[in-house]
Amino acid sequence: MSDHKPPYLGFGLGLRPEHYDEILSGDPNVDWFEVISENYMIPGGKPLRVLDEIAERYPIVMHGVSLSIASTAPLDMEYLTELKTLADRAEPKWISDHLCWTGVHGVNLHDLLPIPYTQEALEHVVDRVSRVQDFLGRRLTLENVSSYVTFAESEMSEWDFVSEVARRADCWLLFDVNNVYVSACNHGFSTRDFLHGVPRDRIVQFHLAGHSHEGDHIVDTHDHPVCDEVWDFYRETVSHFGPVSTMIERDDNIPPLAEVIAELDIARKIAQEVAEAKKVIAAE
Repeated sequence: MSDHKPPYLGFGLGLRPEHYDEILSGDPNVDWFEVISENYMIPGGKPLRVLDEIAERYPIVMHGVSLSIASTAPLDMEYLTELKTLADRAEPKWISDHLCWTGVHGVNLHDLLPIPYTQEALEHVVDRVSRVQDFLGRRLTLENVSSYVTFAESEMSEWDFVSEVARRADCWLLFDVNNVYVSACNHGFSTRDFLHGVPRDRIVQFHLAGHSHEGDHIVDTHDHPVCDEVWDFYRETVSHFGPVSTMIERDDNIPPLAEVIAELDIARKIAQEVAEAKKVIAAE
């Protein structure tokens, strides 16, 4: 496995079928695309043809939702073989998935479920991440999930758990800005504690997304534009970590491509403003 940290890619979008034709027929102002791995782990057809065309023009990152890295079920070697085959074809800059479990006893619940932050769970996850990385021949990138319940058995904070997984398994981290905001609101912790609690040198990607506010809790729905509070936290995040590859996720109520690119331009503007402010401070 390479010891080099993945490259900075700029500002990207999640590749969605609703935008295939417009992307392929035009030249949208997008630096890279993130693809949902499972949508392309198939023997052939239009999705793979589109992926090949996109990969010829843009850097690609693979993002999975079914690795179930924290499950107590055995690793799904058929899934990992298909993931490796896709990676050999698409040559992604990195492969990411979520620090969670999604099923057990052969049942995929199609949800990103939280885990107790205990030493036992930490050792279990680190072992599985190491075995997956050995199989794939590359480091994984793991994303913090949004959550709605916690475990009384937890022995450490989420950010301490995430940091220890990254350190012990020698993997990269995807810092989901919206997920931190959602979980902080739902559980009453400080976004700043999470931000300053994870290792800067392990972060290779930011996610930005919208959510649904349900009064006494927030649901991570990815069906709205990024809200002002998350943009404010993104500004704080960029200021803390510096330039990190950033992308917008939209999984429902998919708007026209131009609207998503307009949101991406907000991220560009914020990152540029943060960089210019740091130059002014450095010059003083």
